[in-house]
Amino acid sequence: MTAPVPTSACVAVRTPAKINLCLGVGAPRSDGYHPLATVYQAIGVYDDLRARPAAPGRFTIRVDGDDAGLVPEDDSNLAVRAARLLAAQYAVDEGVSLHVRKTIPVAGGMAGGSSDAAAALLACARLWGLDVSRDELVSLAASLGSDVPFCLVGGTATGSGRGEEVSSLPADGAYTWVVATVDGGLSTPAVYAEFDRLSALDAGAPTETTTGTPGVPDALLTALRDGDPQLLGPALSNDLQPAALSLRPDLVTTLEVGDAAGALGSVVSGSGPTTLFLAADERHGEQISSRLLAAGACRSARQAAGPVAGAQVRA
Repeated sequence: MTAPVPTSACVAVRTPAKINLCLGVGAPRSDGYHPLATVYQAIGVYDDLRARPAAPGRFTIRVDGDDAGLVPEDDSNLAVRAARLLAAQYAVDEGVSLHVRKTIPVAGGMAGGSSDAAAALLACARLWGLDVSRDELVSLAASLGSDVPFCLVGGTATGSGRGEEVSSLPADGAYTWVVATVDGGLSTPAVYAEFDRLSALDAGAPTETTTGTPGVPDALLTALRDGDPQLLGPALSNDLQPAALSLRPDLVTTLEVGDAAGALGSVVSGSGPTTLFLAADERHGEQISSRLLAAGACRSARQAAGPVAGAQVRA
C-alpha cells in the first residue's frame, strides 16, 4: 500500500540504551551466530531521533552529540536501514530525513545503533501514518539486528536465539547504575572472535558456555523477582567479559576501582568497553562516579536509572 499523507511535519522519539544483566554465549551455530541467553534492561541513557518528510526515495540522516563523528551518515547507518525496510515492507512511496542526537555511547556495548533503528521504525510508522502495531514492528526489527527488538520492548526482558527473541520479564524494583565510558570503542564482531579464540584455548576444560546451550542463572531471576540490589549485584555476569578484557586490558583497572568504591556489582556492558556498576542509591552512585573519575579510570561516569520504557514517541 502507499502511505497516506504524513500526520505530522516531524515525529520525535526518545530511545534508551540497553544493558545485559547476564549474557550467556554458546558456541557458534551453523549460520555463524552464537546462541545467547540474556536478561536485558533498558536504562535512562537516551538518544533522541527526529523524522521529517523527504522526497520519495530519499533517505538521509544527520548525527550529532557524543562521539557523533564515529557514526556513519549513509545507507550503512542502521536507522536508515530500518526506515528503508519499513518503507519496503509497507510499500510506502515516501522518503525521510532523520536526525539523531546521541548520548548513548558509540560502539560501547549498549546498543546505541540498535536503539536508533528501533526509534526510526517507530518514528517512520507514525510519520507515514501506518496502521502497524508495536508487536509488528518488533517482528520486523528482528531482521535488522539482535538488540533492535528489545529496544522497542524496553523494561526488563529475557533474550534468546541470537538475542532477538524477547520476552518481558516480571521483575520488581528500581536500580541505580553508574555507566563508565572510556576512550575508543570495541567492535562487536572482534569481541566475539576473541571469545571464540579464548574458548578454543580452553577446550581442554569444557564448560557450559563452550559446549552447551547457555541459560539465565537462577540467582539473577530470584534477585529481579525480589527487586533486591544486594542480591542482583553478585548475580551479574557476562561471558564476553574475558574477551573484552583481553582486547582492552585497561578495563580491568576500571572494574577494580569501581569495586573498591563499594559497587554492589560490576560488569562489562555487552561487548564493551562500557562498564557498569550497581549502586545502592543515588548518593552511593555519586560516590562511585567520583572515585572512578578521580582515579582516571574512565572518560566519563554518569548515573542512570533502570528499568525504563523502550522507544517512545515524544511529539
